[in-house]
Order: sequence, then C-alpha cells, then structure tokens
Amino acid sequence: MNEFTGYKELGLVNSRDLFAKAVSGGYAIPAYNFNNLEQLQAIVMACVETASPVILQVSKGARSYANQTLLRHLAAGAVEYAAELGCEIPIVLHLDHGDSFELCKDCIETGFSSVMIDGSHLSYEDNVALTRKVVEYAHQHDVTVEGELGVLAGIEDDVHAATHTYTEPDQVEDFVGKTGVDSLAIAIGTSHGAFKFKPGEEHSIRLDILAEIEKRIPGFPIVLHGASSVPQELVQMINAHGGKLKDAIGIGEDQLREAARSAVCKINIDSDGRLAMTAAIRKVLDEKPEEFDPRKYLGPARDALKQLYMHKIVNVLGSNGKA
Repeated sequence: MNEFTGYKELGLVNSRDLFAKAVSGGYAIPAYNFNNLEQLQAIVMACVETASPVILQVSKGARSYANQTLLRHLAAGAVEYAAELGCEIPIVLHLDHGDSFELCKDCIETGFSSVMIDGSHLSYEDNVALTRKVVEYAHQHDVTVEGELGVLAGIEDDVHAATHTYTEPDQVEDFVGKTGVDSLAIAIGTSHGAFKFKPGEEHSIRLDILAEIEKRIPGFPIVLHGASSVPQELVQMINAHGGKLKDAIGIGEDQLREAARSAVCKINIDSDGRLAMTAAIRKVLDEKPEEFDPRKYLGPARDALKQLYMHKIVNVLGSNGKA
C-alpha cells in the first residue's frame, strides 16, 4: 500500500479557483495529456511563455505506460521547472477518464489534485451513484472531481465508443445536485481521436445544447473532451513523410473559442499534440535516415508541440496572461 501523498506536498493546486476565474473571465484552461518527458517539457514551456495556468492530464493508459511513481515526480518537477523558467504558473495534476472508484482513490492517494470519474457508459442512476462516491472521498482531501454526462464517440487510449449520445440538458441540474461534482464534461458533438468527422459531414458542434445547459446550471464549470482541431497541415506533413492518415478531420478552432467564452472552462486537447509530434519525428527520420540519436528527433517534436500549445492558449482558449 502506498503512503498517502497529498498534492499540496508536490506544489500542485486543484481546479476550483482556476475554474471560477475562467468562467467569469470568458476563457478556458488548457488540459494537455502527457505520457513522457518531452510532452511535459513542451507543456510547461508553452504555459510559462504565455503565462497560462495548466491542467496536466494523465489517462489510465498513460499511468500504465509511464508508471504512476514516475508521473507523480514528473508533475512535481513541472512545478519547479516552471519556477526555474521564471513564472510560477498554477499546475493541476488530473486523472483523465477514471473508470472506477478504486482508480480515482489510488490517484488521490498518490498526489493527484483532480480526478475525472467517467460513468457515462453506465445507466443514469449508476453514473450518479459512482460519481457521488468519488466526490465524497475526493472532497475529504480537497481534490476536485469532474463527472460526465453523455457519450463521446471515437477512440482514445482506453476510451472507446462507437456512437455519440448528446448530453440531455434536462438531466444536468439533477446530476450536479445529486453528485456534488466540481465540473461536468458534456457531449455536444466533439469526439475522441483524429477522425472526428467523415469527409462531407457537417463539422460543427452543438453550441445550442451548450447554451441550454448553461441556462440550467448558470456559471457551473463545463468541460469539453475530444476537442482537437486536427490541423490539416500536420496531417499532410505526416502523409508526405510516409504516414497514412486518411480523412483525419477535427473541430473548428473558431467554435472552440466561442465555447471557451461561455461556461466551458476546461478544454482537453490530446490528438493535436500527437499529430504535431509525429509530424516532426517523421520529417526528421525521412529527411535524415542516418539519424539514430533520439534527442535529434524528439527535440524537434518537443519544439513543435510547444508551438502548437502556445497557439491553442492564445488563439483558442484565451488563457494567456491568466496565471
């Protein structure tokens, strides 16, 4: 059994104050997933240079890939690294798509300051009961909790869903009241992965549903998952250097900016980061087939990721200068 490590010992913060400021300020906090050192370096550098708060997201798959102990120390290192770079930005360590009470509890006990419990695949009653159980435990340790209503289609890590179920505005007030969650992930047409739409399909998300939800729970922090825009220049770069990404299409950045101006205060972006890194790595390996030093292709990948995330912070989320 691990000894309890509280997130405050690591210099982390929970999301409560960050969300309150984001809702009143009309911007969203970036929630960036990381699995390794280069991703973390890029995230911290991008957020320090733009003076943005950040949510470092770890999925169940990332925890298994990178090891929970290493990830915890990396997150603590990120706090010190930001200070070293000259800006002590608020950093949240968040479990993305927790699928059980046990996993959420384990993360809370090993330094996470925020957890998501995703009961969206369960019946409404079971989702409420599971979410409430996580909230009761998390709040004892001042850890914030994100719940989910509605189902996002697509595939990302351990999250798979063939079909999309929009969040029912009629349910949100009841769900928030019964569970005590601090934020709510909703389904309004975003989806996981890089293949969100088929060619010829309407690419818009249901901002009308978002507006209706906002009316039911005014000022309550809303979260958008699956919000990568899948920049076509990255898709083309990957394919030009030996990749085979056919018909990868994402969410328009203008729509995400509109959502961020309303109650959406956390936007998850993962696939765009994967594309940026993969494009940079493929380019180096294609143009310099003699290269075998990982730093020579992971370095450019890290730099590409940093530039992408700075763009998202300034032009999509509006969180620059909010640290």
